Amino acid sequence: MKIFVAGGAGYVGSHCVRRLVAAGHEVTVYDNLSAGHRPAIDPKARFVEGDLADTAKLADVFQAGRFDAAMHFAALLNVGESVLEPLKYWQNNVAHTLNLLHCMQRHGVRRFIFSSSCAVYGVPEDVPIREDQPKNPINPYGNTKLAVEWMLEHSAAAWGLGAVALRYFNAAGAASDGTLGEDHDPEIHLIPIVLQVALGQRESVPIFGTDYPTPDGTCIRDYIHVDDLAEAHLLALESCTPGRAEAYNVGTGRGTSVLEIIAAAREVTGHAIPTLAVERRPGDPPMLFADAGRIRHALGWLPRHLELREIVASAWRWHSSHPGGYGT
Repeated sequence: MKIFVAGGAGYVGSHCVRRLVAAGHEVTVYDNLSAGHRPAIDPKARFVEGDLADTAKLADVFQAGRFDAAMHFAALLNVGESVLEPLKYWQNNVAHTLNLLHCMQRHGVRRFIFSSSCAVYGVPEDVPIREDQPKNPINPYGNTKLAVEWMLEHSAAAWGLGAVALRYFNAAGAASDGTLGEDHDPEIHLIPIVLQVALGQRESVPIFGTDYPTPDGTCIRDYIHVDDLAEAHLLALESCTPGRAEAYNVGTGRGTSVLEIIAAAREVTGHAIPTLAVERRPGDPPMLFADAGRIRHALGWLPRHLELREIVASAWRWHSSHPGGYGT
């Protein structure tokens, strides 16, 4: 297939592009490089520097590309920032996605894989979280992801779009060969922050709350290796059916606490990794982990990287060899 990938220079996007290329697909990456990195793009993929706000350029790329499908990773993802600057998030995550869907409709592209999030659930009533549980986002970021899912459902019914929304839990790890990894500025994800302490780039790891009703008092999350996410996108592409909109959780179904992540990082790096207990963040649920049975049964997807130490070790290979990110 010929596949258009918005945001293919970012963390998850670049891993997915590599997997698509390895599967024999012809990939065009469209990225404004505001958060992505040119060196992260597979050299076998075509790169176009552009923004989804630029509807004229987007139309030109679609006219020339004659794509069979599109994947969309070009979203802002800082939850805290979304609370402070909600309009920025609605503009980028929703209005710009609307531009892409309009372009797809005009050019007859009816397969779409969307990077969604477990943030659509908000604070869940039960864990593990199933796809049919209530959607109650508690921040603008989660609301923008849910709004796009609604657009996909309506587009499937109205003009035959085939769409799959993949609700990620906590993407983690790096490519096994150490050439692709996580490089955000500022960094907001736990594992990179922990490893930055091991590299001497931070003094300590802040632990937001140590009195949660969990076995060790810290929050529990579901960490899914980025290569397993990439495989889920490939399977979703192959299953995508025009006229239907589907949504799947993508997680391991296993919960890991903040302290367990830190312990694994200490083992992998050999560094003491000091911590600092601070107050809870508003809205942080004690536990979030997936029931991923639906994607297993429907697409045959199974995560291969289930060992916590393996996930952390893959991230350490990247961060220790790229202490300054892709600019190293």
